[in-house]
Amino acid sequence: MASSTAETPAAGASAPPSGDRRLVFVVGSGRSGTSTMSGTLQTLGIHVPQPEVSADDTNPKGFGEPQWVVDFHDELLKRCQVQVSDARPAAWFEAGKLATVDELRERLHDWVEQQFVEGGNEIVVKDPRLSWFLGLWRGAAVRAGATPSYITMLRPVTEVVGSKQKYYSSRFGEVSRTAAWVNMMLHTERATRDGVRAFVRYHDLLSDWTVPLFAIGEQFDLTGVQTASANDIRKVHNFIDPSLRRVSATWDDLHVPPRLREVADETWQALDSMAEPDGDTAETRATLDQLRVAYADLYDESEALAQSSVIAARRAGQRQAPPPPPAPTRRVDRIPHGVRAMVPGRVRRGLRKALGRER
Repeated sequence: MASSTAETPAAGASAPPSGDRRLVFVVGSGRSGTSTMSGTLQTLGIHVPQPEVSADDTNPKGFGEPQWVVDFHDELLKRCQVQVSDARPAAWFEAGKLATVDELRERLHDWVEQQFVEGGNEIVVKDPRLSWFLGLWRGAAVRAGATPSYITMLRPVTEVVGSKQKYYSSRFGEVSRTAAWVNMMLHTERATRDGVRAFVRYHDLLSDWTVPLFAIGEQFDLTGVQTASANDIRKVHNFIDPSLRRVSATWDDLHVPPRLREVADETWQALDSMAEPDGDTAETRATLDQLRVAYADLYDESEALAQSSVIAARRAGQRQAPPPPPAPTRRVDRIPHGVRAMVPGRVRRGLRKALGRER
């Protein structure tokens, strides 16, 4: 079920822009049902900017992701040196600094404005990288006269990690994926507090999508959802496939240190409660604030313990680096190629003969 912040307003929440434009952000960890939510909204008439990322074996129903957004986020991640699944609490500060870059603000605003012109007044944007740059996106939405709103998809951390282990590369292990989930979900929750938002369990979406979606349609004032026809509803029934929830891992299937497991489990329980009616309470927010501090402390401790390993890995990388090319020993080779190319061939041959190609 969806929760509403309208009944529990955040302190200092900004007033939404006026007008009919709506920009819906589907956020949360990858493999949490974000693609299913985006695809459902699209089927009900909410515009997903084109072209989209192509479906593949990991997501046969499609990702519901605009290719431009994925490319833009990849560029930003490289720019701030943050990974998609980054477990560092400090990574949020590095990514957040890009929200102040005028060139990026202008480029994103122009793109958002173009999407409203081409796709109508209701747009949905989804990408697992999105949470890192919500400040940048929020600014673009408000500048375009649109009301930003957020749907956070919830799936048990063990299922998310198990799904990533099955379908993604083995570059990251169970521990780092669990830590990245905690980091992503805690900070995403904090970043969306001042906006209109809803929390939706993935299994609720699969079991009866009409309950969370129609609640979101009313809360977000989405015409596409509120005026859905019988044909639209039938299309969504055909789109949502409960069998796609193919991983049901538990803590017994993962090898995670006890303290990290404890923080991850408490984070999941707190977030899961926010999907209940009136679940977005001040008490739950305070609990999540405490968990965010606890995770940061845990990460700092782990980083301090692993410092020797980091130094050793850095030194090993330096030893394996290829040696620099030898310096030129002939005087003629010390002249830049571009300069040599400007000298007529007859003159160059004369110079080589005079220098005797000595070493």
